[in-house]
This record gives sequence, C-alpha cells and structure tokens, in this order.
Amino acid sequence: MRRRPRTAAAVLLGLLLTLIAASPALAAGYRYWSFWDGAGGTWAYATQGPSTARPADGTVYGFRFSVSKDAAAEAARPRAAADFEAVCAGTPAADGRKRVAVVLDFGVPEDAPGGERPPQDAPRTACAQVAPEATAAEALASVAKPLRYNGAALLCGISGYPRTGCGEPIADQEPGAAAPSASASASASAPAGSGGPSAGLVAGIAAVVAVAAAGVWQSRRRRGR
Repeated sequence: MRRRPRTAAAVLLGLLLTLIAASPALAAGYRYWSFWDGAGGTWAYATQGPSTARPADGTVYGFRFSVSKDAAAEAARPRAAADFEAVCAGTPAADGRKRVAVVLDFGVPEDAPGGERPPQDAPRTACAQVAPEATAAEALASVAKPLRYNGAALLCGISGYPRTGCGEPIADQEPGAAAPSASASASASAPAGSGGPSAGLVAGIAAVVAVAAAGVWQSRRRRGR
C-alpha cells in the first residue's frame, strides 16, 4: 500500500514533463518599435507607452526599430545620445508650449521586414513643441507622421516605416533574427507574449500541482484511519 503514493508521484512527474515538452518554443525575437526614456542622459526602457506618457518640458524620448529578443532586457537602444540640448537648442521656449526632444532610430537593414529598408542609416532627431498636456505619442506625431497603430494601440510604424507588420515573432531561421544588431543591450511597448511560459503551460502545471496535492491529502487521510 505504501508504494501507491510513489507510483502516483511518478505518474504526475511524467505528466508535468510532458506538458513542458509540449509547450511551444519561444520566438527568437520580435520586430517592433521600442520606446525609450532619456532621463539623465542615458536610455532606459520606458515604463509606459507613448499614448499614456505625458512628458514635461525638457524630456527626451527615443524610438528604435529592431529585432529584439526581450523588451527591457535585450532590446536595442537608440544609437544617438539622449541629449535634450543637442536636439532642441535651436527651438526657444514659448509660453503655453513644452519642448520634447525626439530621437528616431530606424535600425539596420538586417532588421528590416522583407522587401523594405530603413529610410535612413543614421538616427533622426527633432524637437517637438506641443501643448503642456500633450502625450509622448502626440509629440511624436507632430514631428514624424504618418504613424501606424494596430487594434491594440501598439505603435507599428513611424514616418511610414515599416509599411506592414507589427511586433510579429521572428523565427530562428529568418535573416536578422539571430543577431538583432551590434547595439543590442542586455514596449512603443514591447509586444505581448515576449518571453515566459504560455498560458496553457501555466494552467497545465497548476492542474498537476492540484492533483498532486489531492493525492497527498488522500494518502494521509487513509493512513490516519
């Protein structure tokens, strides 16, 4: 009788390993526009999207198009300095307006979708002068139209680039996916679903844990009789 809990545990362990093995492999990366905050003169991955961020006068924001493995951990930073004065020195302050420095990095040809090429090699900068309540997205729109969004409000294209696609996963074998770019460093918002186990796998593991707990409880209950 004492062998039953061990046998049940072995069966449950086998089921758990099967669930893990059956889970879909994670994509090598995602092709998308990432959004960066230039606070303190250095780039940090933005903690909110451009449609909700409301910058103060003197803010620097960067946007970088690339194939990146993971949003904050391995996304490629803009290749220009996060320097407000360098971008907005020629734009004087005005009453009832704020200035936001915008850095646009269209990335490298290796990261471009099939049939497309970055519109320029070097990053572009612009000083947006907008209303005090304007969001980062509105500041961007004032200097880099046309913008393209998907149904989930994810920023898909800036100044018409790229023409199609929006945060799509990139397979290992696709050119440009294995090495996003030399400036890649260890959400626009990051694409949903980048990294981490799938919802099905998490649910499966939870079910296995629940069944295992029930088996232990039943075993202890029988022993106590």
